[in-house]
Amino acid sequence: MGTGTTADLQGGPREPPAPTRPYRGRFAPSPTGPLHFGSLLAAAGSWLDARAARGEWLLRIEDIDPPREVPGAAEDIIRALDAFGLWWDGDVVFQSRRSEAHVAGLQRLLDLGWAYPCLCTRKSIAAANRRRDRPDDTSYPGTCRSLPPSAAKRTRVVRALTTSEPIEIKDRLQDGFTQVLEMDPGDFVLRRRDGLIAYQLAVVVDDYEQGVTDVVRGVDLLDSTPRQRWLQTLLGYPEPRYMHLPVIVQPDGAKLSKQTGARAVATSDPGTTAWQALKCLGQEPPAELRGAAPVELWDWALAHWSPQHLAGIRNIQMP
Repeated sequence: MGTGTTADLQGGPREPPAPTRPYRGRFAPSPTGPLHFGSLLAAAGSWLDARAARGEWLLRIEDIDPPREVPGAAEDIIRALDAFGLWWDGDVVFQSRRSEAHVAGLQRLLDLGWAYPCLCTRKSIAAANRRRDRPDDTSYPGTCRSLPPSAAKRTRVVRALTTSEPIEIKDRLQDGFTQVLEMDPGDFVLRRRDGLIAYQLAVVVDDYEQGVTDVVRGVDLLDSTPRQRWLQTLLGYPEPRYMHLPVIVQPDGAKLSKQTGARAVATSDPGTTAWQALKCLGQEPPAELRGAAPVELWDWALAHWSPQHLAGIRNIQMP
């Protein structure tokens, strides 16, 4: 396992222009279960986009939510990626070992006045929204914005102060996505009640410190992007380019995920599975390559990589 090699590349992503910094992408799965076909699709799309741009591709295990993690899942994911020939650059980074950097990011936001302690519970938030005649609203109504700093001694929860200005995400595949954070989701959590740093802040800090220029992931995470973009702005970080790939859905329309019981992707016939993944990514691998060694399939895909075939597509049926 480790750094993979590729053949001399032909072409690369057609649009938009490459970033001014050398391309550096990443795949950042959570070890809440094994690698399933939907995760493989995201990994392959991210890897191909990085390699087609002659860039680096990093692997980061986002293990910052212990209650949801499955023992051995991280190792299973790493083994599966290796079996499919999706080799990464450098060492695998485990997010749980980067808590010092995450806490420093949180403290910076507190020092700048863009974060504050919160005493609210889910029950009190629901009650506040009912008083606002918004009984179905789950967004945070800003109740604790005016708390004195001394309140920090009574709670671990810290929220980001959001803006009423629309945040527009310019995505390489999906139509313009705009969100007003103050309305939805409201001031979001940066540190949880159990003291753990929340995903939105951890991913922003780690992408910045790893020099990530391009984030390629599933469209199910598009809704998180305005929050991450807001934190990047507050912390003075450069904005990565985003490309949100379609997600695999089951016959009933539900997204294929660990929560819906998605099975581990089989590594016994990686060539056939990789061929199917390329088809789902809008590529047209030759029929004679079905079942070929993954490295042969990826070499073909690198020479023909054109993600724009997926423009505007959000869901793909499970093959």
